[in-house]
Amino acid sequence: MLLIGSHVGYNSKTQLLGSVEEAINYNATTFMYYTGAPQNTVRSSIDEKLTEKAFQKMKENNIDRDKIIVHAPYIINLANTSKYQFAVDFLKQEIKRCEQLQTKYMVLHPGSHVGLGVDVGISNIISGLNEVLENSKVMILLETMAGKGTEIGRNFEEIKKIIDGVNNKNLIGVCLDTCHLNDSGYDMTKFDEVLDEFDRKVGIKYIKCVHVNDSKNIIASHKDRHENIGFGTIGFDNLIKIIYNKRLIDVPKILETPYVEKKPPYKQEINMIKNKKFDDKLKEKITSIS
Repeated sequence: MLLIGSHVGYNSKTQLLGSVEEAINYNATTFMYYTGAPQNTVRSSIDEKLTEKAFQKMKENNIDRDKIIVHAPYIINLANTSKYQFAVDFLKQEIKRCEQLQTKYMVLHPGSHVGLGVDVGISNIISGLNEVLENSKVMILLETMAGKGTEIGRNFEEIKKIIDGVNNKNLIGVCLDTCHLNDSGYDMTKFDEVLDEFDRKVGIKYIKCVHVNDSKNIIASHKDRHENIGFGTIGFDNLIKIIYNKRLIDVPKILETPYVEKKPPYKQEINMIKNKKFDDKLKEKITSIS
């Protein structure tokens, strides 16, 4: 079964149950969510009854709860020393919430060194990960980044260095982001070659999630601006080849494409992906939905 879904909401009233219901509405077979707003530390208590209802709803709709994804808040930056202890403590808190919600995977932006240099930034990330993963049941997935500013994770070599330094290799993985890979300089029209390179330098076994996004930018632009599927520089056919790549068949694929006129495009994009047929009128159709 194709594991395709999108980012969905999570709020204090409906929690994981609301996330599942939104994913089902999109005809998704998996999904990704935040456990609270990604830009702040405000978090609601987890209601176990809602969680159990969410699990039942997943079972009824053939969604494997072992394949859903949490995304760590953007405000966590392990690479810089400025708010390092805050980042470690908050990440520990988010891991505990994942454990309560029985979600096994958490995607994390490696961080930005903000002038400290790549080597120091990577060393900080490794130290932080070793601390938070010491007593964890959640696997951290390092997201490949576009290389904007002082971001770390802009190439496979940097990802490899971080993984090499992590003590518990069973709790570290990678999330490939197609837009980020394009913007950092990897040719998405030759994805099998990109995968070969990743396997040589890191190991394909570490890939546990793929963020599927088209890009508004040309290759190696280092800008990180997502586009809807088929409307960007990567293109629909190339993204379909990535989504259906046999080496990643059991890996969840998550859409993070932009809203169209404040409306989520995910149901239409998922259907387009399942049909393997590009609809160049997709944005117009979404806009016309009342």
